[in-house]
Amino acid sequence: MEAVQDRLLDRSLAGLMAEAAALRDAGHGRVISYSRKVFIPLTKLCRDVCHYCTFAEKPRPGRAPFLSPEEVLAIARAGAAAGCTEALFTLGDKPELRWDQAREALASLGYATTIDYLRAMCALVLKETSLLPHANPGVMTRDEIAALREVTASQGIMLESTSTRLCEPGGVHYGSPDKHPAARLEMLRLAGELRVPFTTGILIGIGETRAERLDALRAIAALHAEYGHIQEVIIQNFRAKPGTKRAGAEEPDLDDLLWTIAVARLVLGPAMNIQAPPNLSPGVYQKLVDAGLNDWGGVSPVTIDHVNPEAPWPHLEDLARRTAEAGRVLVQRLPSYPAYVRAPEAWHVPALATRLRQESDAEGFAREDNWSPGETVPPAIRTPRIARADAALARLVERAAGGDRLDPPEIMRLFAARDADQAHLTAAADALRQAVSGDTVRYVVNRNINYTNICTYRCRFCAFSKGKTHEALRGPAYDLDLGEITRRAEEAWARGATEVCLQGGIHPDYTGETYIRICEAIRAAVPGMHIHAFSPLEVTQGAATLGISLGEFLARLKAAGLGTLPGTAAEILDDEIRAIICPDKVNTEEWMAVARAAHALGLRTTSTIMYGHVEGPVNWARHLLALRDQQAASGGFTEFVPLPFVHMEAPMYLRGQARRGPTFREALLMHSVARLVLHPHITNIQTSWVKMGPQGAALALRAGANDLGGTLMNESISRAAGTQHGQEFPPEAMEELIRSIGRVPQQRSTLYGEIPAERRAASFGAAELAPVVQTAPRRRAAVG
Repeated sequence: MEAVQDRLLDRSLAGLMAEAAALRDAGHGRVISYSRKVFIPLTKLCRDVCHYCTFAEKPRPGRAPFLSPEEVLAIARAGAAAGCTEALFTLGDKPELRWDQAREALASLGYATTIDYLRAMCALVLKETSLLPHANPGVMTRDEIAALREVTASQGIMLESTSTRLCEPGGVHYGSPDKHPAARLEMLRLAGELRVPFTTGILIGIGETRAERLDALRAIAALHAEYGHIQEVIIQNFRAKPGTKRAGAEEPDLDDLLWTIAVARLVLGPAMNIQAPPNLSPGVYQKLVDAGLNDWGGVSPVTIDHVNPEAPWPHLEDLARRTAEAGRVLVQRLPSYPAYVRAPEAWHVPALATRLRQESDAEGFAREDNWSPGETVPPAIRTPRIARADAALARLVERAAGGDRLDPPEIMRLFAARDADQAHLTAAADALRQAVSGDTVRYVVNRNINYTNICTYRCRFCAFSKGKTHEALRGPAYDLDLGEITRRAEEAWARGATEVCLQGGIHPDYTGETYIRICEAIRAAVPGMHIHAFSPLEVTQGAATLGISLGEFLARLKAAGLGTLPGTAAEILDDEIRAIICPDKVNTEEWMAVARAAHALGLRTTSTIMYGHVEGPVNWARHLLALRDQQAASGGFTEFVPLPFVHMEAPMYLRGQARRGPTFREALLMHSVARLVLHPHITNIQTSWVKMGPQGAALALRAGANDLGGTLMNESISRAAGTQHGQEFPPEAMEELIRSIGRVPQQRSTLYGEIPAERRAASFGAAELAPVVQTAPRRRAAVG
């Protein structure tokens, strides 16, 4: 240990910073995070007398010792209106133990202690606003930490120093019992036992030595190694303030600050979040970044820094610009850091876990827009601030575009692309699209026929299926008879369709014969219609009811008229996620078994992904590779269709168990990354106008997609989940949208072939659809 300490104390600053920056890059890439917050100084009374502090005040006549609930809410609401996500409660330590005025004020408010009142105010902000509380109330007992955990997304206390010298006469912490290192370290330990995402840090330049700083950093590292709860470490430089005992003390210089940031990174490792407040070091952001930090801390567009009121916050646009000048991307986070947001059940009570999920993206950062799939208008795409893409990412993109198979960590790096990196990736995906399929955007005139919404499965994402007697927002249970199915197919043919797409719930009375008879009925009624039907779940169920193999059942379906299969029921092809969202459904291997069996018979299938709920980039990567590898073996997938999760009526979202779908950035990235990762095996990337919206779909077509899917005529599954888009996108509108982005529209068959001129002519100016008849449920014969 002494040898390591000597190495850190004796090395050149430039060498330390270079090593620290490399570690930071390994752990955080190009991202520098911050939290948009409001500062709520619940009370400025304190029992401690730190020799450098101007936050703590003595009671003053005419000034209330505590903010009232109304004042707390006013600050919080102003923050919410300014786009903040964090309510930072800061306050003096146990003022009621020193000041009669504090005790009397608490009693008048109906509370015994400052922590009791703090807990109530955190609960109030949590209930009445969109903000997530973070509390820094000083030293607490185990019970107090646990009580605050119920109403806070994170907590914190600055360790400041482990030097007991500073608590002796003449030291800055003399007369401040709550600043004793043992008390603070014990609180850090208790927070770890209670699994509280916790902020701490050191204050430099208050009389400690560099060796003592290292001791404090190692103490933090040891606690984190045991409990994993230290979410960030702040390196805060002492600022001399008038009116304090250290008003004339020398402040640490820039090199001292840079040295401390760098050694903090080396002691705490690549994954730790290391912060230095930007308002305390104006004009030197580049150097702070070069020293290894990855976070600017909380920055408020509403309130001052009450601890350092002489140091104004940087404007957020300026902070973003200055961060970009350092070659980094400024990304907003929540008060709980991404690693803890991605595992909410482990670190937060259920109510907080729900709020964090709903406010986060797939990486665990704050959602950068208010868009969700199914909404009508996509957000504006921001012009990149960084001058050029990261060289390592550019090499990954080049390899993928050349047909190399990337591995999961490399694909995750692509999904993490932001700013110039995302622009580069999207441009490369679009260039690859142009090279593979030219400027033609294809679409198919088809009709969705969902023959029943009765289902024995209880997939946690599905707002479509109903029980036999259940009526909900989207209508009653139904089970179409063959007459209504064929009527819809005939009407679709009259309106120029070349395909009917059939899927439904897994009805308890259905057998494999049911699916066979549906195909036979449509083929008899409309011989020229392509039947695109039955997900791998339906195929698996149908084969099981007949006691035959998948291959034999698929062969019977093919003989009955089946042309291709939709690759739905895939959701996420990773059993870690399937166990959460659809535990009783086919697993990954069972889904793949249907695809293999179909491809072996010459039945081609589509492939899909449903993303934006509980999964993350690692699961996306596994899913894409599973599809790529299967396609390399069988060549049977016609296209890949990203389906962003529509959350509005989804059961797992309503229960607080899912995100609000992907962000728009993530939705575009899914199209771009899929184009690159699946190349050269899957050449068609389709965008869903139902979920992306027409404007969003147009942007996806500029991000690597080359197909606009089907006109649908009767879309009902996404509508049941809450999408705002219509049930049909007719050819006239399809082609207008395609031409608006400078592309060439072309109707296609299901198998991407040409269609007869007669079909195209019939699809334009089609008559209005007749009202559908949703046949009421009835008992079916066992044979269908």
